[in-house]
Amino acid sequence: MKLPQSVILREVGPRDGLQNEKQFVPTEKKLEWIDLLVESGLSYIEVSSFVRPDWIPQLSDSVDLFAKLNKKEGVTYAALVPNKRGLISAFEANADEINFFVSASETHNLKNKNANIEHSMNEIRSMITECKQHKKTTRAYISTVFGCPYEGNINTVQVIKMANQLVECGVDEISFGDTIGIATPYQVNEFLEDLLKEISVDQIAMHFHDTYGRAMANLYTSLLFGIERFDSSTGGLGGCPYAPGASGNVATEDIVSLLHRLGISTGVDDKKLHHATNYISEAMNLTPVSKLFSVWNGSKESI
Repeated sequence: MKLPQSVILREVGPRDGLQNEKQFVPTEKKLEWIDLLVESGLSYIEVSSFVRPDWIPQLSDSVDLFAKLNKKEGVTYAALVPNKRGLISAFEANADEINFFVSASETHNLKNKNANIEHSMNEIRSMITECKQHKKTTRAYISTVFGCPYEGNINTVQVIKMANQLVECGVDEISFGDTIGIATPYQVNEFLEDLLKEISVDQIAMHFHDTYGRAMANLYTSLLFGIERFDSSTGGLGGCPYAPGASGNVATEDIVSLLHRLGISTGVDDKKLHHATNYISEAMNLTPVSKLFSVWNGSKESI
């Protein structure tokens, strides 16, 4: 197995990182944070989600946020949508890419989307068709791939079947999520061995949460399979409101540190990334859980 020469990071902090936080971050601070993330070299930002404000109040300013974005050429500003109503809002906001989500667990999908998997998949198919008509690229998250807080273990065959259905209806990329951070490198190894028999590596992204401290080991296992796309969140912010016990995403700076030490290019300047992490942590009055943040603040040097 050979490590990839470069990796693309999908920064999901402004959406996934904030959706589980209790406090609302003012729109202007979100805009400044996004600008700092882009200045660090990140080329993909999931800006927000067009969801009902009463569902996720932290993202209630999504329309205003997209309207005020200072877009930079070469950067993808993406939006997550739960349904057709959200899709219309994303079109009106001129999001560069439209993201959808569905769970591999029936129970989690009902709690997360108030719909069963079959209904969600049919709706996503229809929305992908509309996105193609609007010349928008698309991305789909499949969550609870390695385990569900309600149903326990998830059948890999079911996950791969869903992935194939998404590819058949034209999705550009699928992100496979370890929503509760329960996966082990062995599980990831087994899963990717089976998945890569069906799905091209350039359509796969991995989304790890660090609940049990295994995200980086799982990420390295994925690298060995040639995976080149990973979701991450500045400072390790994030979690799923409908998955009890799900802590933050793997931290962007921790991934960048590992990849650079492995000689893998990311296009990200770690010092500028540190500045972005500092900014949002001070704005939210919290201490990031990322390992590198502790190193940075202890030694004032990046590694």
